[in-house]
Amino acid sequence: MTAIFDSFSLNKSLVSASESESVNEPGTLGISASSPSSSAPPTISPSTQRRLWQLNYQEAAIYLQEGENNDKFETHPSSQSSLPGYLITHNSWMYLLDLCAAILLMSLALLEDPAVSILHSPVWVHTSLELLAFAIIVMELAFRMKWLGPKVFFSHVRSIIKFVLLVVMIIEACVVMVRQMSHFRVTRALRPMFLLDCYYCRGVRRFVRQIIQSLPPILEMLSLLLFFMLLFSLLGFYLFGHLQDGFFNTIQLSYVSLFILLTTANFPDVMMPAYSTSRWSAIFFICYICIELYVFMNLFLAVVYDAFSKQEKNKLKKLLIHKRRACQFAFKLLVSKENPSLLSLRHFSGLMKYLMPNKSRRDVYLTFKAMNKSKTGYLSLGEFHAVYEMAHLTWKCPNFSSRIFCVIIVQSIAKHPTLKPGSSIFYFFFSDVVIFANFLWILADTISISVLTLFLRSFIQASFSVYSLEVCLKIVGLSPLGYFRSGWNIFDFLVTTGAFIGLMLQLVNHTLYFVVLLRPLRMLRLFKLRRSFRDIFGTLLIVISRMVSLAIAMVLLYYSFAIIGMEVFSKYDLRNCCVNTSVEDFYKFSPTADLGGHYYLNNFGDLISSTVTLFELTVVNNWHIIMEGFVQVSTEWSRIYFMVFYLIIMIVMNVVIAFVLEAFLFRIQYRQKMHVENMEGECKKYLYLDCRKGRSNPYW
Repeated sequence: MTAIFDSFSLNKSLVSASESESVNEPGTLGISASSPSSSAPPTISPSTQRRLWQLNYQEAAIYLQEGENNDKFETHPSSQSSLPGYLITHNSWMYLLDLCAAILLMSLALLEDPAVSILHSPVWVHTSLELLAFAIIVMELAFRMKWLGPKVFFSHVRSIIKFVLLVVMIIEACVVMVRQMSHFRVTRALRPMFLLDCYYCRGVRRFVRQIIQSLPPILEMLSLLLFFMLLFSLLGFYLFGHLQDGFFNTIQLSYVSLFILLTTANFPDVMMPAYSTSRWSAIFFICYICIELYVFMNLFLAVVYDAFSKQEKNKLKKLLIHKRRACQFAFKLLVSKENPSLLSLRHFSGLMKYLMPNKSRRDVYLTFKAMNKSKTGYLSLGEFHAVYEMAHLTWKCPNFSSRIFCVIIVQSIAKHPTLKPGSSIFYFFFSDVVIFANFLWILADTISISVLTLFLRSFIQASFSVYSLEVCLKIVGLSPLGYFRSGWNIFDFLVTTGAFIGLMLQLVNHTLYFVVLLRPLRMLRLFKLRRSFRDIFGTLLIVISRMVSLAIAMVLLYYSFAIIGMEVFSKYDLRNCCVNTSVEDFYKFSPTADLGGHYYLNNFGDLISSTVTLFELTVVNNWHIIMEGFVQVSTEWSRIYFMVFYLIIMIVMNVVIAFVLEAFLFRIQYRQKMHVENMEGECKKYLYLDCRKGRSNPYW
């Protein structure tokens, strides 16, 4: 540790010597500080030189942030006058305000008509909150326009969309405030656009953009599927139109029946009337299901996977190139005129002061050393390209002097190759046998197969002691920081803690004995013993961050369709709505008797009810019954809403499958190509060996 700060003292002493270094080329922020010309003058005062370097450090940090956030370089601050707007727009407090305004705007649907009964409020209340949210968004847009300038601002598609929506929605809110009455406001369905534009939802925004960019081949395949559906509907109309079954009496009914049949929700009901008149009619339905469901739907999945994976690879390539360009722009601003091809530690530290201001001087130095593979004391452009990966590393210097003698002994025993927890096959075998036996005994006790209650309780307590001993040995042997770096260790710790709470509650005769059943969840560790199970869990870990973005996108999609559904269908009451129809029994209602169906509860009376209804439509089972209910109380055109929702959900669900397939294939192919059995262990081993090979100082 002393050597680190000695080296910093040395570098600090070199700062005065390096003050004579002149800026290689001033950035857009430094041009006005030096001269109107594009380069620094031959003689510059030391104070001006220091200011030029500080402006270059700040601008280089901005370039690197633009590379990481995938922002276009056309939006880079063009002068010092645009810098305050940029800094305010990219301030964490402004990010938080923008996010809160977008969430507030979307949550107003709970208060606006049709509102949730317990949250119903006067018009002026939710309209005032809406205008407050708009005021925050307008403030953010004003700072953005100050930073970009009107020309660049209105050349950005997302900014134009946000501006137009803001103007329209503010006018609508003012009209509602003046009239003190809500009107038909389907534009509320576009409120998620403001949340998508937030900084914290940039992952969701990229995901949605990627889906939109993948749409052309997907829509072509979807058109082919619907075209064949139209051909079969025409054939069905001519073959079975004479039957009075309500399925094929018109071309429209024929098409709707076959659309529902694509989801298998009405099979075999749609076939049975025709099948009762002629057994040969089954050929029509079998051919339709085989072609549409088993051929075209699987081809549809293949097209979605191919289009999405291509977009994913193109996106990663473009993002890598974008980051490289950002590094090149930043590097030019950080090197001196005397040494235009190498970056010194001093200027790297100046960059980090703006890029990651919370990073300590020691961490900055170690990051520089980790990037400096050539060990020359200067970074080349190729080494500087690793700044995105290395800048986020954290460093820890072990404090050996604070360790107790007994802890060192226990740790040395625990780190023995044959005794170290988590590295010995005998340890794994013993621990997993205890977990499996504990699960069987608890299961036997739960279903009252065994009467040896006292023995069971003693065995459960003994197994818990083994679990606790395992956790303690791992924490001592690996250190707390090393222990909690593993997801499986965190899982073990949480389950063991829950089991301890369950035992304590059991001792005081508490009824929460089911908490003890958390311990058998540790059986999930048994899946690590097989490669296929490790691949499954590894794939889940890879896609979990993308799944979060997907889940948020699904919530936003639900919100938009829920708003449209409330505006169109909230006025309809589905109780006893379908008299003398095939779905009559599902909507029967009587205040004095329970008649069964309860499908009248699937309505769009408020945001919560609408979300539940849309989720039932997503599950597909009997979704056509919900659609038929609204068709009976409204018009045939209402089918468009439900069919469009199903098609969009079908595309999204196929994207989910494409996610999982891509991640699983990547993991398998990487393991085969790199000849790696345990990817997590190999990554840790590689980082450890890399640090060992790069040790050029005794404190490395």
